[in-house]
Amino acid sequence: MKKNNFQDLLTSVDVLNTINGGISEPSLTVHQQADGRELHVRVPGMEKEVLQAEVHNNTLSVFYLIPITVREKVVQMPQVVYSKTIPYFVDVSGIRAEHEGQELVVHMPFNELSNGYHKKLTMDED
Repeated sequence: MKKNNFQDLLTSVDVLNTINGGISEPSLTVHQQADGRELHVRVPGMEKEVLQAEVHNNTLSVFYLIPITVREKVVQMPQVVYSKTIPYFVDVSGIRAEHEGQELVVHMPFNELSNGYHKKLTMDED
């Protein structure tokens, strides 16, 4: 099967939902604070410790792994809960995650651009 056809199939069918018999609907909330944002994630029926957060190529992803048995081998398939590009006003190097209560909390501190960028431009004379 061609690569593009396979990708089209994966985007049109929720393979994990079909194979695994369904998944819980995650709870995702964003709290805006003066010094940054907090992303709170909880997946009913899943232990908070299985949730993982990762920054890759300026994208923040939160996911957990679902074990699927294929030909008598267990393969860990990721179930993505959140995946978005990190805004320019968030300090990527300061992002951290921790477990609080039954949730995974991702802290995204603001950088100096959070108050906007202002510069007076001068006109060059010919």
